[in-house]
Amino acid sequence: MILDRSHVILHHSVLGTTFKGIDHPISTPDIPIHQFRGIKYASVPARFRQSKLVTSYPSSVDATRHGPICPQPDRKSLEEELIGLADSDIPRQVFKRDEFECLNLNITCPAGHNRESQIPVMVWIHGGGNRGCGSSWIYDGGALVRKSVCIGLPIIMVTINFRIGVFGVAANLQLAEDNRAAGDEGVGNYGLRDQRQALEWVNRFIADFGGDPSNVTLFGHSSGAADIVAHLYSNANLTRPLFARAIVQSAIIEHNPPEPHSAGWQLSRSLAPLCASSVAQLRAIDPETLVNVNIPFRAVDDGVFFRKGFKDLLFPPSESEEPARAPLDRGLNSLRFAIRKAKSKSRSPRPMSNRLPAVPPTSTPGLQPLLIGDCACDSSLWSQPAHQWAAPAVVRRIRAICQSITKSSALLNAYDISSHIATEDLTDRLLELVEDTRIAWPTECVVQAAQRTGRQVWRYVFDQEGPTQGMPHHAADLIYLFDNVPLPLSPSSSPTAFDDDESLPSLPSSRSTSADVGEIFDKICTVDELDLLDIDKFSYGSEASFGGWAQPVVDELMYARVRDAMQERWIIFTQGERPWDNSRGKVYVFGPEGETGERSAGIFSGRRRQKIWEDVLKPLGMSLVQKVAQELSNGPGLPR
Repeated sequence: MILDRSHVILHHSVLGTTFKGIDHPISTPDIPIHQFRGIKYASVPARFRQSKLVTSYPSSVDATRHGPICPQPDRKSLEEELIGLADSDIPRQVFKRDEFECLNLNITCPAGHNRESQIPVMVWIHGGGNRGCGSSWIYDGGALVRKSVCIGLPIIMVTINFRIGVFGVAANLQLAEDNRAAGDEGVGNYGLRDQRQALEWVNRFIADFGGDPSNVTLFGHSSGAADIVAHLYSNANLTRPLFARAIVQSAIIEHNPPEPHSAGWQLSRSLAPLCASSVAQLRAIDPETLVNVNIPFRAVDDGVFFRKGFKDLLFPPSESEEPARAPLDRGLNSLRFAIRKAKSKSRSPRPMSNRLPAVPPTSTPGLQPLLIGDCACDSSLWSQPAHQWAAPAVVRRIRAICQSITKSSALLNAYDISSHIATEDLTDRLLELVEDTRIAWPTECVVQAAQRTGRQVWRYVFDQEGPTQGMPHHAADLIYLFDNVPLPLSPSSSPTAFDDDESLPSLPSSRSTSADVGEIFDKICTVDELDLLDIDKFSYGSEASFGGWAQPVVDELMYARVRDAMQERWIIFTQGERPWDNSRGKVYVFGPEGETGERSAGIFSGRRRQKIWEDVLKPLGMSLVQKVAQELSNGPGLPR
């Protein structure tokens, strides 16, 4: 690479083109970081058609600006909502929206590397459902790449944009025939196939940026993490895997993707107000109209994308016996106290050495090592509809779905829900139920499925409070992993942050004050993308609004410990090494109150409701409990 003032010039020998990127604003003379934005990796021949890999470019490509993103509702991203920043405190990015030009990627890499460098690559799959993009400031790779250089384990980070919402998943029998006539196999899954094309591009062309195409880690969050699970159980991953390992963070997994006929019925129902039925009519609808069409699925079991029997591999059929009628001992009813109790027991021995043996490569295609976990309060995602329920309505709805007094009673008793429960307690119990059935237990099912097939698994729990919300909410882990959210942190004055994990040294932050961050983001985003307002006006809420969590103070020490531990273990895993000792069911904990380190399997069971998973949810089966959870997380409106 050649540094030309603020621009970086990279001549790509394979593509025969020159990419002009930027010197990342987080760069320093001793740790220069480069970024190439908006590189088109695939083209879209028509709406609801599979994308085609781009392998030919002009002699010079401007990679200094982010490319277009998929059309979507005009709202701030789901992550920004969950993090809890005021509108005035969010670095505002404005992206062009174009369903045919949205397949582009951004590469953040340390300077001074070439084809011989062969450094590991991390490819990020963003979440957000039908909102969000890989170019969001939240996921900027500068801090993570800088950290990798600081600890002597450099990586390249790639974020990608792909089709989302109806553009990424629409399917029916007519579209299946249209796609078949165009030479495509399968129907729907356009967003998933876009992601596969991005991985293909990385596999072919990342070497000139210094990356190792055979050492790619796919990582993602929420719906993006669920996409990674889909790739793990895809036919293509069996025959030609394009990534070496995967990191799954708080995945919202669909246990039963519809087949084309069922997907078509749901699509027709969603499109009924638009009076569009033929393929031609679907393609003629204005994209700004389609962004408001709600599709209740993210993947399609079209008989091509997924491997045969993947549903039973992930979620074995429910047990034949009925669950016990008697109420279960739920142990600690409040997750807050469960975590506090677990923390008091969590003095496990320190690892014998700072660096564990490398992960041996798998000889079986499709069995990539997996790092996976969830946040303690992921169900904060559905907090608003949960507050709308009345206790009698909840009981009636659960009984109507279960159609069995025995089954409904087992579920209601397990979570201490009755018609007479106080409103404030009801919301907490509903969120516990939704947490378990939509994220926590499905995550455990993915872990168990991986272990049954011989896949190596590292399990973590993220219980660290988010600095603005005072609880480990959905997406709280992203604040610490990417280290991009400009937050005011209290000076390190609390002695409660644990110091029992010293396997890696604590390193300085990539930023020191919120003012420094503001200066960085002024440089990160071009004038047409950023309207950064005063970031010094952040304020904490007076109290948490979820599950009785008291508003803590996340001071600099707590924040730095969790950030460093998370970044370092993700980077170590990407290098093909063991991020921690996972023998005998050990897990890694992040938080609460700055605690980090390996913990025993017993600590895990104290922090998650494993007994309920095994004694109630497993006998009921994934299909039934997720149907209950989806109804409850939709709110008390008309049944969906």
